[in-house]
Amino acid sequence: MDCYASSKTKTKVKIPLLDKAKLLLGKYDNHPMAVISETLFPVVSNVKINLYLKEIASVVGIRKSLTFHMARHTFATTVTLNNGVPIETVSKLLGHKKISTTQIYARVLEDKLSKDMIDLQKILNGKDELKLINK
Repeated sequence: MDCYASSKTKTKVKIPLLDKAKLLLGKYDNHPMAVISETLFPVVSNVKINLYLKEIASVVGIRKSLTFHMARHTFATTVTLNNGVPIETVSKLLGHKKISTTQIYARVLEDKLSKDMIDLQKILNGKDELKLINK
């Protein structure tokens, strides 16, 4: 398990890293800028990241303006919440101190809503079957 400290809140959180995250860490291991700044990745300003994202979008033909905030929002909604990660976990991953901050990211997607209701129906059906068996 690897340890991560949020630079925004200085809150330490132990997080088992996903395989792709481990690959990225390996790629930037001993990068001169990361060594100087004593960080896992080279530190780049938000403005510079947004410029890089704009350049990437242009190269691959995306017309929408990409931003770091958009990437964070996509991680929170599409990558985690839409794949069943509880909002409490997402809140910790984003470094939020209050869950109400995370709820801004947590717009309920129609697919997720449908899946949650189907899962609930299965649970309730299972409980009904248990009641029948126990009679």
